[in-house]
Amino acid sequence: MSENESNEPQHGAAALEAARRAKLRKIHELGIDPWGHRFDNHSSIAAIRAREGEIVAEPATEEGKPPKLHGPTVRAAGRIVLQRGQGKLRFLELHDWTGRIQVAIGMGQVGEKNWELAKQFDLGDLIGIDGELKRTHVGELTIFANDVHFLTKCIETPPEKHKGLADPELRQRMRYLDLIHTEGQWERFLRRTKIVQSIRTTLAGEGFVEVEGPTLHAIAGGAAARPFVTHHNALDIDLFLRIALELHLKRLLVGGVERVYELGRVYRNEGIDARHNPEFTMLELYQAYGDYNSMMDLTEKLIATAIAATGQPLKLQWGDKQIDFTPPFARKTYDELFREHAGVSPDDVQAIAALAAKLGIETANRHPDVLKSEVFEAKVEDALTGPIFVIDYPASICPLTKRKASNPAIAERFELFVHGMELANAYTELNDPDLQEQLFTQQLAGMPEEESMAKMDRDFIRAMRHGMPPAGGLGIGIDRLVMLLTNTQTIRDVILFPLLRPEAE
Repeated sequence: MSENESNEPQHGAAALEAARRAKLRKIHELGIDPWGHRFDNHSSIAAIRAREGEIVAEPATEEGKPPKLHGPTVRAAGRIVLQRGQGKLRFLELHDWTGRIQVAIGMGQVGEKNWELAKQFDLGDLIGIDGELKRTHVGELTIFANDVHFLTKCIETPPEKHKGLADPELRQRMRYLDLIHTEGQWERFLRRTKIVQSIRTTLAGEGFVEVEGPTLHAIAGGAAARPFVTHHNALDIDLFLRIALELHLKRLLVGGVERVYELGRVYRNEGIDARHNPEFTMLELYQAYGDYNSMMDLTEKLIATAIAATGQPLKLQWGDKQIDFTPPFARKTYDELFREHAGVSPDDVQAIAALAAKLGIETANRHPDVLKSEVFEAKVEDALTGPIFVIDYPASICPLTKRKASNPAIAERFELFVHGMELANAYTELNDPDLQEQLFTQQLAGMPEEESMAKMDRDFIRAMRHGMPPAGGLGIGIDRLVMLLTNTQTIRDVILFPLLRPEAE
C-alpha cells in the first residue's frame, strides 16, 4: 500500500485527492502514461476557432432534418475546465492560453479504450484531442473527437467554479491557478508583454540601444532609497541590490553610447502597498544632447504607442475615472501647482512650515525645500488628475539635475502624474563633475560616516570628469504604467509574482 493510501475513511480534500489518485492508477492500468509525452502539430484554440468558416453543410436529404455538417480536421491541447456526461457522450470545455472551446467525446467515435480513458478525466487534467470542427445542433462551435491523448494528470482539486479564487492574496500566491480560473487575468499579463515590446520597438526606432547593467552594486546610488544588503563571500564585501539604473547608464554616456536604455528590475527595501512592491520594473534611458523637454516629447510617444499596441483608444477607463492620454499632456510648474492646491505661496517659508505642522509633518531642523516637498506630496499630488507634467522643481532636492540658466534655484526636472500616481521622472542631467561632487557631499552630510561613504560613488565623479555630454534622462515605472493601461487598481495584479509573507504551515 502506498503512503497515500490507507484503510481509514477519508473526508474532504483527502477524499477528493484519493479519488483522483484512483483514476491515476486506472490510467496506468490502461497502459497509458498519465504524465504524457511530446504532442506535435496541435493548433492553438484561437487558431482553431478562426477556422469556423470552413464548416460546410450538406443539403438535407430528408425534409425536416437538419443539414449534415462537415468541418476541418483539427488537433488541440489544453486543460479541462468544465465537463459533463450524457450517457455515451461527454462534453468538455478545453482551455489553453488563447481561449476555450467545447469538445464532444462519443463512445462510438473514439473507441472502447479511449472511452474508458475519458471516464478517468478530472477538471484540471491536460489532454490532447484529434477531431472534426463542427457546430452542435444549438450552434456551439465544438471539436467532435475521434482520438484522445492523455497529457498530464491533475492531482489537486481546482477551485470551486462559482467561488473561484476570491481571496486576492491567494490569487497572487497561487498565480498558476489565477491565470487558469480568473477571467481576463492572462489577458492582462499578455497586454503587459505587448506594452513592454512596444516600448522596446519605439526606442529602437528612435536610435536607442538596450544594455544590461549590474544588479549587484558596491554603492547604493542613483536614488534616495533603502537598499537590500547582501554579502559576497569570495571578496568579503557587502553589496547592494540596485535601487536605480542611473549611474551605470551615465557612465555609458561618457563612453560614447549616445542613446542608451535599460529595462529591468530594481529593488527597494521599503513598504508594500497598492502602488509599491519591493521588486519592480523600471525603464531608464539617456539621450545625449537632449534635455527634459526632449524627454517629455519621448514620454508622450512611448505611452501613446504602447496604448496603440494593446489595441485601445487614447481615452482609457481606470476604475471610475477616465484618462485622456492624447498628446500633448498638460505641463505646469511645481510652484504653480503648489500655490493652486496647497493654498500658500511657494516662497513663504513660514506659511509652508505652519501648514506642514498642521499636516503632522516634522518641522524641526528641516530644510525649507524639504518641508515644501513633503507638503507637495501631502496636498498637491493626490489632486493631480493628469496626465500632467509637473516641471521645474526646487534645485536643492534634485542633486542629479541641471539648474535653469536663468534661475539656479530651479532644477530642470519633471514628474508625470496620473490621478495622483507618479508615473515618470526625468531631468536635464547635471554634467558638471565639480558641482555633482559638491551636491553629493551636501546630500550625504547628515548621514553617519559609514553610510555616507557607502553612498558616495567616486568612480562616477571620475567618469564625469572625462566629459559627460549634455543629456536628457528619463525613468518610467513599468508596473504603474501597466496598471493604468489595463484598468488595474493594485500593483500586485500586474506583477506575476509579487512579494508576499511566507505561507503559514
